[in-house]
Amino acid sequence: MTASTTRRTTAARSRIAAVGAIAVAGALLLTGCGDQTESGGGSDKGSGSGSDKSNSAPLFDKLPEKIQDAGVLKAGTNAEYAPMEFQEGGKIVGVDPDIAAALGEKLGVEVEFTSGSFDGLITALNSGRYDIAMSSITDNKQRQEGLDDKGKKLGPGVDFVDYFVAGTAVYVQKGNPKGINSIEDLCGKPAAVQRGTTYEKALQDQSKKCTDAGQKAIKIQSFENDTEAQTRVKSGGAVAGVNDYPVAVDLVRKADNGNAFEIVGEQVDAGPFGIAVNKDNKQLTEALEAAVNAIIEDGTYKKILAKWGAETGAIDKAVINGGK
Repeated sequence: MTASTTRRTTAARSRIAAVGAIAVAGALLLTGCGDQTESGGGSDKGSGSGSDKSNSAPLFDKLPEKIQDAGVLKAGTNAEYAPMEFQEGGKIVGVDPDIAAALGEKLGVEVEFTSGSFDGLITALNSGRYDIAMSSITDNKQRQEGLDDKGKKLGPGVDFVDYFVAGTAVYVQKGNPKGINSIEDLCGKPAAVQRGTTYEKALQDQSKKCTDAGQKAIKIQSFENDTEAQTRVKSGGAVAGVNDYPVAVDLVRKADNGNAFEIVGEQVDAGPFGIAVNKDNKQLTEALEAAVNAIIEDGTYKKILAKWGAETGAIDKAVINGGK
């Protein structure tokens, strides 16, 4: 989910500065102990065991031996952010699952997604439940270093392999009945957001700017999932919602056949989304960096983004820990 670096921020997106915010007992800024029970098949999977793939997959030998032997890369996600990751027909689909499938082809392993609460993903990753977390998580220094928003050390942090760029977007009811034109217009008004995300942090930062300027604080309404936040805006209980840009674009296009919401203003705080990896697993981080670059170079990456209308988030080269 988006980052509050300078942002999930140009394209959510980030759900584009947007992939997450995360942990007591080993978690990161804005990461908590969420429910991790909901599962789904993520992307198209490769076939065969690790030993079968060593000859056919160009980057198989870069993987840690444990993952080579398993033939599977376990990925945690929060499948509620179309078009980045969402459930359809009992399967987890979207930009991230498709990119993961392409990475799996280069690495010679299957990528298996499990969906849980967003604010628990990094905790689960560092506990060993997942090999990676891939859920539009914004790469920023706080998550890299395991700090809270006041700079206090909470956990070991994670490394990120950046693969997308997104920013924060503000969306309102169709017709914009309250005349909201930017995030700055939310001072003193109720705004809905998913808990544990960088765009929740974006609202908190803007609220402080409001009070510092002598205006009223934003009435931030934080929800367990983004669907609840959307419902709040649709019902008029909040004048606006804040989300990753690509997610907001998809929402505006699809909700009530395009008649429920609209985006106002420009996306802000553009920053990278990253695949989160345990800091002790440098070999996997480097393998994923090589795989992202491989799908960029052969054109697979841009084809996937075009399929989902997410071309604005494209990068030219993978970066490790590029977030600020």
